[in-house]
Amino acid sequence: MKKLILLTLFICLGVVSFAQRKVVCCSKPSATRQFAMLASSENFRAAHKNPLPIHFQSTIGTAITYKTPDGKESTAYLLKAKKATNNYILVIHEWWGLNDFVKKESEKIYNDLGNVNVIDLDLYDGKVATTKEEAGKFMQAVNEDRAKAIINGAIAYTGPKAHIATIGWCFGGGWSLQTSLLAGKKAVACVMYYGMPEQDVNRLKTLNADVLGNFANKDQWINPKVVAKFDADMKKAEKKLYLHQYDADHGFANPSNPIYDSNATKDAYANTIVFLKARLK
Repeated sequence: MKKLILLTLFICLGVVSFAQRKVVCCSKPSATRQFAMLASSENFRAAHKNPLPIHFQSTIGTAITYKTPDGKESTAYLLKAKKATNNYILVIHEWWGLNDFVKKESEKIYNDLGNVNVIDLDLYDGKVATTKEEAGKFMQAVNEDRAKAIINGAIAYTGPKAHIATIGWCFGGGWSLQTSLLAGKKAVACVMYYGMPEQDVNRLKTLNADVLGNFANKDQWINPKVVAKFDADMKKAEKKLYLHQYDADHGFANPSNPIYDSNATKDAYANTIVFLKARLK
């Protein structure tokens, strides 16, 4: 009898262990991980032409260092408001890294919005890609826990009374939404350009910010089907999503991109500034 009981217990434990392993191995990767996995696609890499040269020298931006909750530090690029304000924009770079395009775009946003603090985060910890091969390696190598620590450190840096808006493109588009989710009640606005949306409706229900999504109808990856699901998920979560879809391709808003679309970029940028101004008062 004892042998029978032990055998039954052993079988039950084995079934439970197998079931647990099955859940782990079959669990769906996060939205940011799904986007990072695109770097292994030859078509995705081929669609990202190496960036055209761009050189930008700011007279007002400065490098800063702040502590992150994983016991490390992170560097960022700060455009400090001329007058004290609790309004902040956290900017998340494309898959190229924190390069001159991002800094130039951030300064443009800074000037057009008026009195606001802008912080460009660096989820690559100092690495900047100049080729699509490098960009793919850097994007795939991002550790999600480290990326969240960098973001949470920046959120803490803004102070307890901060009003935070987020913006990002491509890789940074998805992370812009994740940053707004991490910011909790501090979040007031989120702008994402052709980034992977969050697909967990329960997580979206915790979002405190309205979202402006600028997407490209010719995008093979963040395609109209993905965007339509995001729209439906936001409705289920009872959150506001303002969609703008352009007859353009992935990466259309980057002037250093050979497929840059100036008309789509101008319209998306104008809508972005109006959206942010209405929420950073």
